[in-house]
Amino acid sequence: MEDDNEPEQRSWAYLPDVCLRQVFHWLDDRNRSQAALVCKKWSCTMYSASLWRSRTITFYGRPSRVCKLELQSSLWYVKKFGTHLEHLEIKLSNPHNTTCTQKFKVTMRVLFSHLAKCNSRLAWLSITCLELDRFFWKNVTRTQFIKNLAAFLKKMSKQLDYLNLKGARVTLEEGCELLNSLSCLTNRSFISHISIEDFFRLSLPVYSSMLFHQAMSKFHSLVSLTLNYNCISDELLDILWEHTAHSLCTLNIKCHVHDPHEQVVGGMSWANLVKRAPKLKVNFYFERVMKHDHLARILLAEIPVKTISLRSCYLHDPDWIMRPTLTDLLPAYCHVLEKLTLELNNDNEFLDDELLQLILSCKKLLFLKVWAFLNITFVERLLQNRAERKCILTTIEVRIYTARQETREKGRLLCDIYTKFKHLIDSELNYFVIACPAM
Repeated sequence: MEDDNEPEQRSWAYLPDVCLRQVFHWLDDRNRSQAALVCKKWSCTMYSASLWRSRTITFYGRPSRVCKLELQSSLWYVKKFGTHLEHLEIKLSNPHNTTCTQKFKVTMRVLFSHLAKCNSRLAWLSITCLELDRFFWKNVTRTQFIKNLAAFLKKMSKQLDYLNLKGARVTLEEGCELLNSLSCLTNRSFISHISIEDFFRLSLPVYSSMLFHQAMSKFHSLVSLTLNYNCISDELLDILWEHTAHSLCTLNIKCHVHDPHEQVVGGMSWANLVKRAPKLKVNFYFERVMKHDHLARILLAEIPVKTISLRSCYLHDPDWIMRPTLTDLLPAYCHVLEKLTLELNNDNEFLDDELLQLILSCKKLLFLKVWAFLNITFVERLLQNRAERKCILTTIEVRIYTARQETREKGRLLCDIYTKFKHLIDSELNYFVIACPAM
């Protein structure tokens, strides 16, 4: 008698290769290896290059047994299928002692060595949150790791298109060594996307370093550059103008309170760069840099600012008066600003009218995120103006702070506002508004 399941089995046997690869794509390592045991066809599918182009490896400071097995599996498969790898992400999560960083260094040395020999496709590399300035990195361990990483970057420099070293926290000399390794072979680097946010240690005046300027002058095809404001200077802008203006589209700049940010950068340097790089958009992210005189020194009218994020990180400082920033400084970008994030502890001043006026003046503003002390009526007025097409916002995220722990009444009022504008919100907006106690 014929098995009732036979037609179903035959249908799986004749599943097109492209569909079978898609099934394998959604399986984790363990299930992939088990599926490969089903038949020869499935075993061959296991070796499809498309399944091994992207990989994330996470090293945990205090790994559980499951995490250890996942790490071992990831490393084994990277070595086995490393020749196909195009996209590699490496994360070092919460290392807590020197043994952890020593093991990480040894593992990465072996991995770098293997990929340098077998891989000619790696175009995307991210190694984040290394925090090499922390106590659990012994000097010798850190030095050897940087040496191994620099050698690997030198080997891959001809093919790398994207590099993210966010949070490395290296010295000026170490950082420039890593940047220079991308151009060792030809004295030029054609990488198009690079992120060196929090790449250098805190408090370093990178903007005055000749070493840094020499390293940056070797990049000739940058499309996107992410860095801290303590790297920005007239000299750097001139270097970008000379070498990458033809390709440069995005500058992401983080300004942190503990990084030097009082250097004088001329509006003429920005204007010259913008003139030669007409597609350039600049995104600013400020953390605890809230004083108007500090911001005014940085946010010059010549800069084509697409995004501004101002975050006080819940801290309160009576010197952080935001009204002049909203009324005098930010309106200079009303013709270009597309995203605005304000996370403020403004319990000493009311900003509803000034904020609403700023939003209405920014004709390209699509994204708004505000965490601040506001009146509930601000949300209703904002939605009314959006309904009347006086602004073009597509995302509205508002967290209304209150000094009281009880927020039930404000929550009810927000529900009434949502009901009033339900059709607009559901059809045209990404909308999230709540009231919550201030931390």
